[in-house]
Amino acid sequence: MELQTKIPLTPSDNPIDYQSKLVLLGSCFVENIGAKLDYFQFQQLQNPFGILFHPLAIENLVQRATAGENYQQEEIFEQDGIWRCFDAHSDLRSDNPEALLNLLNQKLKETKESLETASHIIITLGTAWVYEYNSSGKMVANCHKVPQKQFTKKLLSVAEIELSLKHIIRLIQSVNPKAQIICTISPVRHIKDGFVENQRSKAHLITAVHSVLSSRAQSRELAYFPSYEIMMDELRDYRFYGTDMLHPNQLAVDYIWEKFKSVWIASNSYPVMDEVDAVQKGLFHRPFNPDSEAHQKFKTSLRAKITYLQERYPFMKFKMSSL
Repeated sequence: MELQTKIPLTPSDNPIDYQSKLVLLGSCFVENIGAKLDYFQFQQLQNPFGILFHPLAIENLVQRATAGENYQQEEIFEQDGIWRCFDAHSDLRSDNPEALLNLLNQKLKETKESLETASHIIITLGTAWVYEYNSSGKMVANCHKVPQKQFTKKLLSVAEIELSLKHIIRLIQSVNPKAQIICTISPVRHIKDGFVENQRSKAHLITAVHSVLSSRAQSRELAYFPSYEIMMDELRDYRFYGTDMLHPNQLAVDYIWEKFKSVWIASNSYPVMDEVDAVQKGLFHRPFNPDSEAHQKFKTSLRAKITYLQERYPFMKFKMSSL
């Protein structure tokens, strides 16, 4: 008896391994997958401008990064003593305008370098709703709690999303034609837009992504991972959501990660992942008696495992404060 519908998945013929270099851009679901990749010590750059919810925000970042178009003083603003930029998440802020400009431009440089060398680029779209800043007519990545009357809320059409995605792909391929681009739709529900509005938004994103995929049917460098569909069809129960009933909880994230792993992580990397997992669990271990002989032996063994991993993979960095 089948008690769950299953999304058919096929392992990629261009999977991620420990030589791969990844760039992850987009909605907060990027943070979930990125945290897993970080835990297992894969090489990655994750959301250098913070969470970007809609395709135009991602397009703007990729455009400016690939063009090397630095930010200027007039593109940032001060609010309650803090300087911010409408193109970036509120995590990127400073009480000093020069410091913020330096941070933004350093992140642009970092993004450009990573896009040029990436083997895999994961783009997660969260919403088709955007906010246009009335003073400039520009779509913002984040409103930073500026009064809503200063913005006009709009739903991107399927055609507008398609155009944006195609431009993102062209920009990436102009600096890195061999990069594998993986698109996905975030399963996070944007209920603040409204229940029906959230469904309209996701429908526009899904239609646009698959239209682009269909137009590039023979392109090995473009793929889709059904994280949204897995959440909606395999995990269709509120016990898989957090307390806000909007975000997937840790059980759901773990489940979707295992699905992603089965498709996109090379099976010959699994033994290394197990080694890394053992080290991470060891680092999180809290002994009853830190001064015991047994614990000292445990720490010596753990250091040896870390050294062995880092000799093979010098980019791995573990938090060794407890050692």
